[in-house]
Amino acid sequence: MMAVRGQVWAVRSVLVVAIALVVLTTCSPHPGRLEKVRGNGVLRVATTNSPTTCFDGPSGPTGYECDLLRTFAEKLGVKLELVYLANGAQVLDYVAGGKVDIGAAGINVTVARSEMVRFTKPVQTVRQQLVYRADQRKPRDPGDLDGKLAVPLGSSMAERLVQLRASRYPTLQWLEVPDAGGNDLLARVADGELTYTIANSDLVALNRRHAPKLRVAFDLSGNEDIAWALPVGRDSSLYDEVQQYLTTYPKEELARLRDRHFGVVENDEYLGVVRFVGDVKALLPKYQRHFEDAAERYGIDWRTLAAVGYQESKWDPDAVSYTGVRGIMMLTTDTAQHMEVKDREDAAQSIEGGARYLQQLLRKMPASIAEPDRTWMALAAYNQGLGHLHDARKLAQKLGKNPNLWQDVQDSLRRLSQEQWYSQTKHGYARGGEAVHFVTNVRSYYDVLLWMTGGTTVAPSTEAQAAAIKSAAETPADP
Repeated sequence: MMAVRGQVWAVRSVLVVAIALVVLTTCSPHPGRLEKVRGNGVLRVATTNSPTTCFDGPSGPTGYECDLLRTFAEKLGVKLELVYLANGAQVLDYVAGGKVDIGAAGINVTVARSEMVRFTKPVQTVRQQLVYRADQRKPRDPGDLDGKLAVPLGSSMAERLVQLRASRYPTLQWLEVPDAGGNDLLARVADGELTYTIANSDLVALNRRHAPKLRVAFDLSGNEDIAWALPVGRDSSLYDEVQQYLTTYPKEELARLRDRHFGVVENDEYLGVVRFVGDVKALLPKYQRHFEDAAERYGIDWRTLAAVGYQESKWDPDAVSYTGVRGIMMLTTDTAQHMEVKDREDAAQSIEGGARYLQQLLRKMPASIAEPDRTWMALAAYNQGLGHLHDARKLAQKLGKNPNLWQDVQDSLRRLSQEQWYSQTKHGYARGGEAVHFVTNVRSYYDVLLWMTGGTTVAPSTEAQAAAIKSAAETPADP
């Protein structure tokens, strides 16, 4: 009898232990999404290959949303891993299916999409625009289309067309392309393969830099929010972290980021793009090797030098201005002498001298000026002189603005042609507006070259990098 009781108690003890283990196992919290990301050391993001989202630049992946994502990943202390997909609809499927942590692909927020993913606060605001080719008849409204209209499959553009057909245009027809994004379809319109497409206004403006035949017929929407998408569910740890990051992102840094990627897209004055694209094909091959050699020697992206050369002379080695400056890089007599250029009309010598001069200006920029503002200001000094740039930075500071931000300094440069302002400066009057125009054009030409030539770049020499680092460390931060 005692043996039986002992066996019963033993069984009961085993059952109690088993039940306790089950309770402990089921009650232990599963790691949240944020904890998983940190544990894996990787933030996995679905995106598209586009100038408004992510693309390969000289220093790796870049783009407006891409740069925001990289900073967020650095804040978490993890690596950013990009998964490139064809369009936003595929990105949303990946997010909803839990295949990625975030979707960031210029995704328009809609009611229907909000049921399948969780959207963050907006990262951009756009309008949907109907785009056609310049040599085609401009349509007046959606009912006036007389050619093939195509949009990405499952896109917000397709949603908008469904609404328009149901409300005002019952005969409206279009094609939804499954494996194409807005960037691809804009290229097809530019090439004459399609008559129309619909794309977000920021993407349209960026594409017009290198596809000048694209035209906007009309807007199909008012302002729409672009946001990041995260999976739905009870766990909001990663979502809350993203929201806090976007909410607390410094306004000054966001302004710098927007200016870097979209700062010149609204300026059509520089868009002699038709000629520029043609000259890239016809003229640039004659001089590209010179630009690349000088870029390697002085630690400057060759496309920056090529853009300066085009702005100065349209890549004409025999160019002469009314003030007597000459050659591809339009060097003055004094500058040529200081840069040891014996023949300003020799293309190789001119490019070498211009690169050396620009490097000197870059080295004289205070260490407090970060890229890309550092380059923009050096270019302004290339055009109007270092003294006037210093005056503009001091004036910006006096006006309560940031002397290290190009978007603030360019306003002060424009004021240098007004007596009430230049009378307060050391170097006096300057055609500061011309410097702003110069930088705007060079930036635009650079972006077109970057898009046309791909992300490859010539690495700066060890000597050039060392000189730049040494100069930055020795240069005072004060304007």
